[in-house]
Amino acid sequence: MNMDCPINKIKGRWERRKEARPQELLAAALDLFVERGYAATRLDDVAAKAGVSKGTLYLYFTNKEDLFKAVIREHLLPVLAEAEQAMVHFEGHSRDLLRDLMMRWWNHMGETQLSGITKLMLAESGNFPEVAQFYHDEFIMRGNAIIQRALELGMARGELRRLDPEQVTMVVVAPMIKLMLWKHSFATCQVQQVPPVEFLNTYIDILFNGLLMPEKGVEKSTEKSVEKSLEKQAGT
Repeated sequence: MNMDCPINKIKGRWERRKEARPQELLAAALDLFVERGYAATRLDDVAAKAGVSKGTLYLYFTNKEDLFKAVIREHLLPVLAEAEQAMVHFEGHSRDLLRDLMMRWWNHMGETQLSGITKLMLAESGNFPEVAQFYHDEFIMRGNAIIQRALELGMARGELRRLDPEQVTMVVVAPMIKLMLWKHSFATCQVQQVPPVEFLNTYIDILFNGLLMPEKGVEKSTEKSVEKSLEKQAGT
């Protein structure tokens, strides 16, 4: 077969485009879900944004719920998988592990478009309970489990105070959710800005001073360590 033939070149481009279509549809869906919300996102608009027909979309996804689940699995679950791997290979104090997890979360989700999914779920979960249940089971529970394991490890080592790890996990996660919500609400209206680095510096300092076992001669401030972690995560 003559690969220089124009017909073969067109066929090759078409085949590559066909293989990329699911990713193109998922990228378009993520954009629209974040911009418009779940209810207002139409499959016609997703198809149009991806440059395909609605019929083509149905070759890959049966309905909007199926498409949304695929967006979560494609874009959010890999962030959790990476954090789980980081825990396995981490060596050092539990304080540094928790800091690394929080900085990793901010760099790979919080400051990206993915953080808009959090606002979507909080705003619309009551109207779409099946979607909310999926998000809870696939993402929230798995993400909370990562934080809880890090806390339990620190408590077992005697590096962190012994508290209810499940309750502490909720306390750890809450300010990070607030930071994402602010980014996609008041921050877009040019109301008071919340600088994420300063916010996380203050939060982590308060968190660790409340959780760490007293250590003689240990400096309580974590500002420099947090900035160093941010720089490290940004480079990965």
